Amino acid sequence: MGADAADSSTGNGPDVSPGRLKRAAHSETSVAGVVAQIFNLLFRPLVAGKPENQPARLPESKPSSAENRCTANSLRALAFAVFVGVAMAFGVAAADFDLVIRGGWVVDGTGNPAQVADVALRGGRIVAVGRVMGEADRIIEAAGLVVAPGFIDVHTHADEVADLPLAENFVRMGVTTVVAGNCGSSATDVASFFRRIEATNVAVNVAVLIGQGSVRSQVMGGSFRRPATAEELDRMRALVEQGMRDGAAGLSSGLIYLPGAFTPTEELVELAKVVGRFDGLYATHMRDEGRDILTALREAFRIGREGGVRVEISHLKLSGNASWGRTNEVLAALAEARRSGLDVTQDQYAYTASSTGLSQLVPEEFREGGKFRERLADPVQKAAMMAAMKERIATGKRGDYRYAVIADYPPDRALNGLNIAEAALRRRGADTLDDQIELILELQSRGGGSGVFHGMNEDDLRAFAVQSNTMFASDSGVREFGKGVPHPRGYGNNARVLARYVRDHRLLRMEDAVRKMTSLPAATFRLKDRGLIREGAWADLVVFDPEKVQDRATFTEPHQYATGFRAVLVNGAVVVENDVHTGARPGRALRR
Repeated sequence: MGADAADSSTGNGPDVSPGRLKRAAHSETSVAGVVAQIFNLLFRPLVAGKPENQPARLPESKPSSAENRCTANSLRALAFAVFVGVAMAFGVAAADFDLVIRGGWVVDGTGNPAQVADVALRGGRIVAVGRVMGEADRIIEAAGLVVAPGFIDVHTHADEVADLPLAENFVRMGVTTVVAGNCGSSATDVASFFRRIEATNVAVNVAVLIGQGSVRSQVMGGSFRRPATAEELDRMRALVEQGMRDGAAGLSSGLIYLPGAFTPTEELVELAKVVGRFDGLYATHMRDEGRDILTALREAFRIGREGGVRVEISHLKLSGNASWGRTNEVLAALAEARRSGLDVTQDQYAYTASSTGLSQLVPEEFREGGKFRERLADPVQKAAMMAAMKERIATGKRGDYRYAVIADYPPDRALNGLNIAEAALRRRGADTLDDQIELILELQSRGGGSGVFHGMNEDDLRAFAVQSNTMFASDSGVREFGKGVPHPRGYGNNARVLARYVRDHRLLRMEDAVRKMTSLPAATFRLKDRGLIREGAWADLVVFDPEKVQDRATFTEPHQYATGFRAVLVNGAVVVENDVHTGARPGRALRR
């Protein structure tokens, strides 16, 4: 299949569409049991006394008691020797495995058809796949369930995972590995970041990108609206190089955020060159995901070519009504880049709304340098802000700001869950466009908050989802249960793919959906021995019921965990069992 082709929707192997999984009859008899039966049948009658139903013999010459003891001991020794020999021939040992997942439909992450098999674990790794014969400390019966590699979420904002180490919203939807440091924001000291992960012990594996925005901010302070000096660029290169040496997977950028928004392309190319020397990748939240998306893609491709790096397009989308339906243009640009030799992948979340700071409603030139309040107090500059915001609304054909919902506004959480028009009506007594803009400026002046923005089209989402180079990623941080009204993707993204787009709508085969969440992310981010069910791989695994797996979180009630997961394992340890977190924290720092 070509790099830019859609995933196949049919296969010649077993059908693992929900509702058609056949429960495979699987023998519960282990080799140890077989050997024990052989021992009982052949030798126990000899060492225990006269075989049953054997006729009595006439006492021709009665042996002495000493001879009886000798004969019995000899028979016992012979029986034991034969028993050990048979056991060794079968390779049996006590507790051969730490855990065996028995009889599930193994979807191994490659995209190949599912097969009924056992998966055996020892020492945190997969040691056998197939018909597993041996003893285990624990068995998980998985008949009728899907057994897949643990899901890898390549676009998260889980940088605070050491503060919320259970990472419950992630693991309870099957995510076993997260990539932090996206959208240009990360710790600039990667070594310290990883040391904290290891000192804390967390439930998931953690990889990280080094954020271009954080690097630029550290070097340039608050003065962003200019190119870096030669000396500043050298310092940025040094920070990125150290981050790569300390194990970062690559460089991320967030080119709609400060300070990334004012970064010249040439500066990004120079940092990408550093990353390229370490076989890292460049993951970008592009400058535009709507009207000017093709220009933004061309910039990303240029950075990849001139920097010598692989390119990951973060949360691919067409944002705003005016941009809907342009998927063919976007896919053609991606395909052409791949044909030219550039290694390009993309990720997306399975929802038609995005989420970021409410500050993004205010043009960046008015927020730059930390002088927003000063500019707001100037009537001339405030008028310019309002004019620019009205122009954005008109260009995007949105009408007003009803598409933006307040997710969390710490100064007044009574506004959480209201869209901007509703909040303006509550706070100002009117919901005109002017009142909405006045509210937005007020919120920003008081520290801002986070929002959910409804601006995408379902047909566009589906067109991107079926592409073979698309991964599914949540774009979420670690959730504090009950706090705010955040985007539901942080609780449900992976489960939603399996429930909505595999089971209910049949947009994707189970095998293809799993590949997009496992081996494709592992290969793209160079996560060794992850993302596949094979001997030698780390035992990051999910066991779920394809008929029952479900995202529960909604936009109005987001704090609901996904369900349908029999087990989630990280490095061989059970972290989720029957949809309940066990409290285990076996995750590792994944250095490149």
